[in-house]
Amino acid sequence: MQKVINLKEKWDLLVAKLTAQFADGEELNMDGIIYLIGVQELGKESTSYKKDEKVNLMHIAICKLLEPYGYYEFDYYDDDSWPHYKIITELPNLKPGEQTVLMKEAIVNYFDVLSYLEA
Repeated sequence: MQKVINLKEKWDLLVAKLTAQFADGEELNMDGIIYLIGVQELGKESTSYKKDEKVNLMHIAICKLLEPYGYYEFDYYDDDSWPHYKIITELPNLKPGEQTVLMKEAIVNYFDVLSYLEA
């Protein structure tokens, strides 16, 4: 397999692989991938979550994704085993395109650590 070297190539490969594994034909978007990461980080099997729980799952994912960048730090698990993070550094004001690049990079890095793209 050819080595994937840039962010766009890694992102496209990741989206294709996650879509094949988790979506029913429709390509996963960034929000869908963030949601999957939240479910992974929560570690609880459930086929359905309430709307507020879905928002919380996405928040967990964003905190986990931005933790290596120094924006968040894991704090504790609550009584329901949901992880909580504290803000270490305020997020900078980024333009929408810059936000997208940061999140794509963070997502690719998350899956790189798991060696997901190599499997």
